[in-house]
Amino acid sequence: MTEPAFFVLTALVGAPRHGYGIVGEVRDLSQGRVQLKVGTLYGVLERLVADGLVALDREEIQQGRLRRYYRLTEPGSEALAAEAGRQEANAQVASRRLRALRPAGTGGSA
Repeated sequence: MTEPAFFVLTALVGAPRHGYGIVGEVRDLSQGRVQLKVGTLYGVLERLVADGLVALDREEIQQGRLRRYYRLTEPGSEALAAEAGRQEANAQVASRRLRALRPAGTGGSA
């Protein structure tokens, strides 16, 4: 799973969101590391919808423009949980190796 897809799924946990809402939530969740452009976002959403991980929740007209809201599906929630577990396991492996590399008592800061 790509990092943008991971954060889009994470942004949809708990409530449906429209495109710009997803972009802002992804920026906040990633602490600014992932900056989705609208074209990139809709490419990710199309793939997630095709895979059944996200679904169109509703469409609304606001200020004369169509706003589509997307929601996380049950398979999307399961895929996100599996990916979060995979990332956590990978981080634990890296952390163990880094701890083993540090001499005892140094704390690892330079």
